[in-house]
Amino acid sequence: MVQNLLLRTSLVVSAIATPALCAIAFTFQPIQPLLAAPLPSGFNYTTANNQTKLKLYGGPKTRTPMVQWYLEELAIPYDYISLNISANEQRQPDFLAINPMGKVPAIVDGDLKLWESGAILLYLAEKYQQMPKSLAERAKITQWVIFANATLSPGLFTADKREQEMPRLLTPLNQILQQQPYLLGKKLSVADIAVASYLHYGKILASLDYSKYPSVVAYLDRIAARPAFKNTLGKR
Repeated sequence: MVQNLLLRTSLVVSAIATPALCAIAFTFQPIQPLLAAPLPSGFNYTTANNQTKLKLYGGPKTRTPMVQWYLEELAIPYDYISLNISANEQRQPDFLAINPMGKVPAIVDGDLKLWESGAILLYLAEKYQQMPKSLAERAKITQWVIFANATLSPGLFTADKREQEMPRLLTPLNQILQQQPYLLGKKLSVADIAVASYLHYGKILASLDYSKYPSVVAYLDRIAARPAFKNTLGKR
């Protein structure tokens, strides 16, 4: 396992210290692409990043791993800055300048400061040309990402609504996945990153049982077999 990780990622750890913020920074340099769809020929990461590496701010027990998963799927080099949430580093001025809401995940990509996991996922899909050209098809992807955050997550994690919401949400999801391996067809997309992340969180954080939905179970098994997932969200 260690050998496999070394083949895929070169890791440098350093301390970041400012008067307001002290965090641990990790540099991730994926070596073998794990793309959901190939990047265009001649695509230049350095140019795309304005000659700076994307910075991902996160912390334990947050939604940060779903963003890490997508970065790994796209083989995008990035620096991961781990904030000490229990020490309220996310409430310090340096980080509030990135996300005034004091929440993670957040990214800095060149001059862009962006927060909210769904917005970050859609931005990465757009920037690295993983979105379809058709407006209608793009809207379908956005629909699934919003569904994951605004509908699926509350349905799975609001205890007093779960008994009613799980069948309502997972029955049609199971039917869709009976017809195709991923939400939008044969290939993984950013829609799957969002939806599968919350389904996975439901298993590990709320011990949810999906056995009544065999196509959902098979879907999560396919997701769990992906190297990028294993290296990020799968470690949770």
